[in-house]
Amino acid sequence: MSLSSIQALVLRYLYLYTRTPIRAVELLFWPLVHLLVWGYLTMFLKDNTGDDFPYEITFLIGAVILWDILFRAQQGVAIFFLEDVWSRNLLNIFAAPVTNLDYLCSTYAVGMMRAAITSCMLAVLSMIIYQFNIFVLNWTLIPFVFNLLVFGWALGMISTALIVRWGPAAETLAWAVPFFIQPFAAVYYPVDALPEMLQWVAKSLPCSYIFEGMRDGLKTGEVDPSDLLWATGLNVVYLAVAGVLFSRVMNKAREKGLLTKFASQ
Repeated sequence: MSLSSIQALVLRYLYLYTRTPIRAVELLFWPLVHLLVWGYLTMFLKDNTGDDFPYEITFLIGAVILWDILFRAQQGVAIFFLEDVWSRNLLNIFAAPVTNLDYLCSTYAVGMMRAAITSCMLAVLSMIIYQFNIFVLNWTLIPFVFNLLVFGWALGMISTALIVRWGPAAETLAWAVPFFIQPFAAVYYPVDALPEMLQWVAKSLPCSYIFEGMRDGLKTGEVDPSDLLWATGLNVVYLAVAGVLFSRVMNKAREKGLLTKFASQ
């Protein structure tokens, strides 16, 4: 692993934003839209249910914030790859002495920065507009965020591997993959709300334990340690599988020259 290569790749990505600030609109616009939609839905329900308003509905705002961390981490890996495709720079990157680990570490760093920017913005706005404070979770926020970042990285590697395998026509997977699992991830509702035959799918996803833990933490002030253990253990498995898949697909693409088809589109 070369720190200089990782730094160069991260700086290359950051230069895209300094030279074309309009790119920052995508980073801030969609998270803000989701917060406003779910936040005002929560306020509407609160205003129209009176004393019968279930406090658990406010958890939707926390779900928006934590889901965005996962999504931005995934996008940091997948969009990092597509930026090089769109700028016709992909062959230059992989013709240089850049290993798969160098490339992945740089995408992880980008994913962390994207997640930090949007989550901080959402957390502050949720306090100002809706008086919702995600920081009442205290220290549990650290393992929550870490596990969501790791799972996002794993999904990003899987997305990128599928795009490399199937070519430019599969670019939409960079956005679609996270939403494939969202119905089963217990983001806005508990696992128990799913049909029994689908609950095993939810329990196989590390993020479902994080969102369940978030709701428990906001409701009772305590988080079941087993949720964090399950999330961490599953993340180790997902990250290992995704890493092997990414490395094999990328090495095969380098050997057979499959990356050239991205340069010719």
